[in-house]
Order: sequence, then C-alpha cells, then structure tokens
Amino acid sequence: MIMDSLKGQFLVSAKNLIDPSFYRTVVLVIEQGPQGAMGLVVNRPSDISVSHALTGQLELPSIDDPVYLGGPVEPGGLIVLHDRGDITDSEPIMPGVYVPTNADVFEEVIQSAIENPGGTTFRVFSGCAGWAPDQLEQEIERGDWYLVPAEQQAVFHDSPYELWERMLKKISERLPFFDSDVPRPERN
Repeated sequence: MIMDSLKGQFLVSAKNLIDPSFYRTVVLVIEQGPQGAMGLVVNRPSDISVSHALTGQLELPSIDDPVYLGGPVEPGGLIVLHDRGDITDSEPIMPGVYVPTNADVFEEVIQSAIENPGGTTFRVFSGCAGWAPDQLEQEIERGDWYLVPAEQQAVFHDSPYELWERMLKKISERLPFFDSDVPRPERN
C-alpha cells in the first residue's frame, strides 16, 4: 500500500506495542519516501543535559535542558528541532518545526536560544527511529501505530510524560469506540 507522506504526523504507539524502544511513545515523522521513513520520539527525555552531550563539540554556556531519546537508530548522533523559520539551511517538518540541513545550523540554533531566551525553542535528540521501505506502512496497517496530526506545542511540550495519554484522548475523540483508558500509567 502506498501512503501519502506522513512527514509532520505523529505516530502514537498502540497500547499493545510492547517493543521497549517504542512502548508508550509519540514519534514525529520527519521524513518518509521510497527509501523508508525516519522519526524522532518526542516524549522521552533522558538524564543527560544538552551541555553534557555537547561537551568537547561546542563551546557553549551551561544548558540544563535534557537530551531526548529520539530512537534506537544511531544513538550517538544528535539531531536538533527548532521553531525558527528564519534560520537558513533548515527544512520545515510542519508549521513551526524545523530540522537543520547541515551541522553548522545546530550550533546557530543553540546559540540563538542562549542569546535570546524565550526567542528560540529547540529540542536536542539522541538517535532516531527508522523504518525500511514499506515497513512503517505495514506496522500502521497491523495496528501498531495511530496517526495524529502533529502540533508544534506538543513537539516542544513541557510535560512530555503526559503526551502519549493526551494523544490517545485525541484519538478517542475521533474514534468513538476507541478505549483510551491506560492500564498502569506509571510504566511510561
């Protein structure tokens, strides 16, 4: 089955998806095409700060924001999402959410946030989620994922642990027979 691009959509893991990499996750699809798909888990902050992750790579003041666990693929690679459409060499994922197209922009985004607190919102992710051609479509057909239009405020949400349940509630509003009750919510 060929689907329109899922870029800019949230994949919300179904309750029966118990793969530890994706259990109770919300994934923002940042790319999908004939070569497969790529996304970032947006609701799993780590215990590592951005400053710690960038030690030895960039000379920046202390940034206590957490690095998010973007997925199991290339966990040592860092990706940044930001909300500045005026920063060149950034590709829009959806309205108000951009990903740099080169490494120099990574530093520009972080520096902009430091120089203008509240003017630039960003998230740093370690690793990503990846799917081979047609793999994601098959997982959606199997019922492993629900699709929800992504929202900028959800990508940069202050309480990421609430995001999965919030997305399930959105799905239940669309699908009247959908059970949004979550057993054992503490397992997120």
